[in-house]
Amino acid sequence: MTSIRKASVAALALTSTFVAMNSQAKTDLTVYTALEADQLKAYASAFEKNNADVKINWVRDSTGIITARLLAEKANPQADVVLGLAATSLLVLKDQEMLQSYAPKGADKLSAKFVDADETPSWIGMDAWVASICFNTVEAEKHNLPMPKSWQDLTKPVYKGHVIMPNPNSSGTGFLDVSSWLQSFGEDKGWQFMDKLHNNISRYTHSGSKPCKLAASGETAVGISFAYRGAKLMAKGAPIEVVFPSEGLGWDMEAAAIIKGTKKLEAAQTLMNWATTKAANELYSKSYAVVAMPGVAKPIKNYPADIENRMIDNNFQWSAVNRSRILKEWQKRYDSKSEPKK
Repeated sequence: MTSIRKASVAALALTSTFVAMNSQAKTDLTVYTALEADQLKAYASAFEKNNADVKINWVRDSTGIITARLLAEKANPQADVVLGLAATSLLVLKDQEMLQSYAPKGADKLSAKFVDADETPSWIGMDAWVASICFNTVEAEKHNLPMPKSWQDLTKPVYKGHVIMPNPNSSGTGFLDVSSWLQSFGEDKGWQFMDKLHNNISRYTHSGSKPCKLAASGETAVGISFAYRGAKLMAKGAPIEVVFPSEGLGWDMEAAAIIKGTKKLEAAQTLMNWATTKAANELYSKSYAVVAMPGVAKPIKNYPADIENRMIDNNFQWSAVNRSRILKEWQKRYDSKSEPKK
């Protein structure tokens, strides 16, 4: 073997060793999320660009399913971090002492309502997502359906069989709907409203975005969903209008937290630090009109300019404390129309 070839072989071996060592040095971080699938790639790419030693491995499902999975794994946690799960769910996990307190760098620059009130917060908020109605104008014309202006409108007999909404046991959007109706109307009237609404429901889905997607594709005229998905589908040319009911809009916030017991605490803290940055909030603002860092959010096409004023005064603690009771009652009353779980 010539000296040149020997040198090349040696260099190649050294490079391979370096690559292997570099690969081994990466920390794989298991992150549970209920974010929309089309957001995950952008978030991971932005984080890993400046944190090349950490790789995010997403585990994604609907809010209710992720929450149930985390609770089931309490004795043997599999997640390191939760990024993009409803604050009401994180309050349940906090009550179960499953969250690792940590104050991310820059948390003091976030709006107070987006940060856990404890001296050392257990979670931080990212953005708020808002309830809305996706209304297919083409299907509505076929069936002679008026455009609803309020939640109560959806209980009118004309909409019978034309409404789809998410199951709150599976979907965070479904739970924020139910929780907000009970808060806005009062519990007795809230359940009465849902009894009437149930008469018009064709089925309940296990995804918060699915009712809007079904409305956009013409499979239903009315999909109770959330504003981000409706606005995005409208922008792509779907024949829908996004309706913001007059009684007020239920909402929840995407939030992030470290799971207690993680063996990758340093990497988990690095992700939490990133989640509070202006750059991260700018990413959130591409999908949401309200984000944790003041002054970052920009108007979103097909959203009303005053959307923050239309959001109800949401009592997250009440929602979290009463979550199990609400879901049990909802299931007893309405689950017969739910889609089969896959």
